[in-house]
Amino acid sequence: MASPAAAGPGAALPPGPARRDFYWLRSFIAGGVAGCCAKTTTAPLDRVKILLQAHNHHYKHLGVFSTLCAVPKKEGYLGLYKGNGAMMIRIFPYGAIQFMAFDQYKKVIKKHLGISGHVHRLMAGSMAGITAVICTYPLDMVRVRLAFQVKGEHKYMGIIHAFKMIYTKEGGFSGFYRGLMPTVVGMAPYAGFSFFTFGTLKSIGLAQAPNLLGRPSLDNPDVLVLKTHINLLCGGIAGAIAQTISYPLDVTRRRMQLGAVLPDSEKCLTMVQTLKYVYQQHGIRRGLYRGLSLNYIRCIPSQAVAFTTYELMKQFLRLN
Repeated sequence: MASPAAAGPGAALPPGPARRDFYWLRSFIAGGVAGCCAKTTTAPLDRVKILLQAHNHHYKHLGVFSTLCAVPKKEGYLGLYKGNGAMMIRIFPYGAIQFMAFDQYKKVIKKHLGISGHVHRLMAGSMAGITAVICTYPLDMVRVRLAFQVKGEHKYMGIIHAFKMIYTKEGGFSGFYRGLMPTVVGMAPYAGFSFFTFGTLKSIGLAQAPNLLGRPSLDNPDVLVLKTHINLLCGGIAGAIAQTISYPLDVTRRRMQLGAVLPDSEKCLTMVQTLKYVYQQHGIRRGLYRGLSLNYIRCIPSQAVAFTTYELMKQFLRLN
């Protein structure tokens, strides 16, 4: 929790519960802004990834860069941002909950379990990722459905229409949580290793080379933070490691989310069934890891921007 000194001169926060609420609100905003900045940066790559992962029949014969060129020709340049409206509606609360929950889980784990250091970063990151996913999963489902559509073959007319169609045609509320299990299973290592790697690199860097890699925080000169370009580098490395570990489960999640949209949906009803089917039909490189090269291109800058923006927002909103 921020102290009055951390808030800066002349900006002391009100005491008691109001002070805590204000801190939570600022932490929520910082995480939401970080998530939106990160996803907007890589939205075109995210659309291409979904098209390739689920073998859209218009683009399944193409590679990553060929698809990036083909989408604007077939659907216009805005086609690269299809589904991004739903993404922004989802990603603000997702990023906000994830970053805020990470800070809170770290404190709880350290206080009640007596665990600190690298292990509590891994545990807190996994728990924060799972919490954010469960809270925002229906929005992710709708976003994926919209992003998979190709111009001229629209089943959904927009975000609200997609919500209505999934609810009425796919079993009510349970339809919005199709593919949740591989998402949760995949999110635990992804978020865990992402926060773990970034936090570890940050602490090692500031401990070993504080003058070279660090600088005083803008809102609290007593706190040392990483320089912006070092933040970007650490965030990128964290994203690359986390993606490599969890990618097959991400492929499984996407195919399950698309459900009835795919012709082979009856073979992808459970997580294990989907993993087996993708492996048997397409193998490891062209199935379970299809689109991974794109994901590195997408995820490394996305995580770099997310962590860097969050660190800057913490200073701007006086959270240090």
